[in-house]
Amino acid sequence: MPGKLYVVGTPIGNLEDISARAIRILSEVDFIAAEDTRVTIKLLNHFNIKKPMISYFEHNKITRGEIIIEKLLQGQAAAIVTDAGMPAISDPGEELVREAIEKGIPVESVPGPSALTAALSISGMESRRFCFEGFLPQDKKERKERLLALGREERTMVFYEAPHRLLKTLDEFYSYFGNRNVGLIKEITKAHETVLKMSLEEAVNYYKDVQIKGEYVIIVSGAEKNETEFTLSRAVEMAMEMIANGDTINNAAKSAAQITGIKKSDIYNEVIKKRLQE
Repeated sequence: MPGKLYVVGTPIGNLEDISARAIRILSEVDFIAAEDTRVTIKLLNHFNIKKPMISYFEHNKITRGEIIIEKLLQGQAAAIVTDAGMPAISDPGEELVREAIEKGIPVESVPGPSALTAALSISGMESRRFCFEGFLPQDKKERKERLLALGREERTMVFYEAPHRLLKTLDEFYSYFGNRNVGLIKEITKAHETVLKMSLEEAVNYYKDVQIKGEYVIIVSGAEKNETEFTLSRAVEMAMEMIANGDTINNAAKSAAQITGIKKSDIYNEVIKKRLQE
């Protein structure tokens, strides 16, 4: 008989947020698959839990995944944890769970804190309908395609972002989405929990003069229905913002045309006129 894989949620900051069930499961399993064993050992030591650990993260998930699955097939029970929050959500644990299911290994959730839902709940943003995008692709082409696809998304959008990329990402959001409302949340459940709500234009200006620390949850309001009816002037403004962010005139006009539905040639010609007037 195979063992069982427990997907265990851990605190995203405040250790008091761990559940009694999570403590029990971590104490009972044969071993723990951890994103970073140096982080997880602090949690285990705090609750006086002593269990062997296997490092499992993005760059070793194939080889370590095989080892973990083999142990589970031999009848051992394992818990998978991330550094903080729920595993398998925008996380390589998703692949381990999928493989366990394919091998007929039982998988059980031990729910816990999640930065996604915690941030959304205190943002003051529309939450009845939302989509989770996690971290945007870093590949330039993939990133652009994703931003273009999201330009007309009417649901609230939730993203994760690292501090060193925050300003660039906000700048891109302003270019592709226009001046939407945005919620910026970091350090959730910690002493310096921060929740800011402003327009994207205000956010870009604000973070130009602020030392940015900590990972952020960014919540962007969805497109209004009337935003699907763009004017030429808005399309040109959008293209100009993309050019300011390093795009060529041709690519910016093409992207603005894809978002707005306005002819690329009209946008391109107006942008050229504006550039000549500068």
